[in-house]
Order: sequence, then C-alpha cells, then structure tokens
Amino acid sequence: MDFWGTVLVLARRWYVAVPAFLAAVGAAFYAYSTVPITYTTTAVLVLTAPNSGGTLPSDPDQPLPRVNPLLNFDHGLDVAASILISVMSTPDMVAEMGVTSGGPTTYAVTNGTNNLESLATGPLVFVEGESLAPQEATAIVRKAVTRIRQELDARQRQVQAPAGTYITVSEAVPPTRPAPQQGRKLRSAAAALGLGVIASLCASFAAESLAAPLGARLARRRLLRARRRDDGETPPAETPRPETPETPETPDPAEAGKTGA
Repeated sequence: MDFWGTVLVLARRWYVAVPAFLAAVGAAFYAYSTVPITYTTTAVLVLTAPNSGGTLPSDPDQPLPRVNPLLNFDHGLDVAASILISVMSTPDMVAEMGVTSGGPTTYAVTNGTNNLESLATGPLVFVEGESLAPQEATAIVRKAVTRIRQELDARQRQVQAPAGTYITVSEAVPPTRPAPQQGRKLRSAAAALGLGVIASLCASFAAESLAAPLGARLARRRLLRARRRDDGETPPAETPRPETPETPETPDPAEAGKTGA
C-alpha cells in the first residue's frame, strides 16, 4: 500500500490509531524516565622502553647509548600492549576486578578501536569505565590501571627479563572527569516509540480489515430489511369476483291458492 493509502486508512480508523499512538508516546516517556544515566571515565596508557633500550651491554665499560623512550617505539611494545589488552578482557579477569554481568559498573580495555582482531596497533592502551555513579566510574578505571601495571611486571618476570630492560606504563591521559551518557536513555525511548508506531499501524490496518467485511454484511442486511418493508407497504391487487344474477323466488302453490280464494 502506498503512502496516501496508509494516510487514508489512518484517517478512517483514527479512533484506533490515535489511542495506539498516545500509548506509544507514553511508553517512550516511561522508557526514557526509567533508564538511568551512566557516567564514563577514560584513561590512555602508553608503554615505553627504558632509556638504554631493551638490551643490556655485555661490557659494563661500554654502555649502550641512551635514547628518548618516546622515540624508542618498536613492534615489541605493540605486542606487549596486545597481551595486556587480551589479559584484561578475559572473563576471569573481569570477575577478579569485581565486575558482574548486568552490574552497575563495567570497564573495557581496548586499543582505541572496536576491531578486536587487530590489537597490535601501537603501544597505547585505552581504559574506559562506566557506572551509574561518577565516583565508581573513576574508581574502576584507576583499579584497572593498577592491575595493568601489575600484569605487565608479572609477564616480564615470567620471561626473566633483566630489570634494567623492563617496559614501563605511563598515563598519557589520566582518568578524565566522569561524563554523563544519555545514549542508552535515548535509544530505549526511540525503540519504544518505534515499536509503538508500528503497533499503531498494525492496529489500524487490522481494524480496516475487520471493518470492511462487517460493513458489507450490515449493508446487505439493511438492503434486505428495506426490501421486506417495501413489500409489506404495497398490498397485493384484489381480483374482482364476477356477480351472479339473483333467481326469482318460486311461489309456493299453497300460498297461491290461499291468495286466490
């Protein structure tokens, strides 16, 4: 059905479409008012190599040249960042951080994108916390940053790396001020309103489909009543019966004799 056909159906069945649309608006308002506002905090960590690089000189009298850690990025730091992102995203680690499924507080450790298949994009680790309370969002981010540092040290001790070559973690961007997020409220309200509009259209077309056969039956019944009424008001024409001539009465002989005497 085209656009104008839909408009005509809604105009004819306004008594169904209008209440359904008002119910949809009410549902959208209810969804918007009941979904709580969440707060998010973000921190960015950068992994850096030591000033002397990732190796120690074999001869102490000939030390390695000192370099700027921010100019000493290589593929090894990318791999280390990928390891930390993977470790912090496991279900066991999430449970150890005190985050439960459907709980009020969550966190995410990523490389800055939603592509989980390409983690090694640089020595940067993004930590984002979300909670119903702003202080809880900040607390979960700080807790995650502390745990990342512990996991990095544990992995370096595990591979028996020299202490002088340890990778360090610096806060390129400290935890930001918690910012309110209303995206969930708006999405819930939009979803409720969209479903309500669809329900309004379906109810209008259903009423149109049911009303058409019912109207045809009522019209047929009215036509039959009218025909019956017309038949009752016009009496059938009476056929005149032929008149029979009256026969003269025959006088009684006894009476005739009396009259003559």
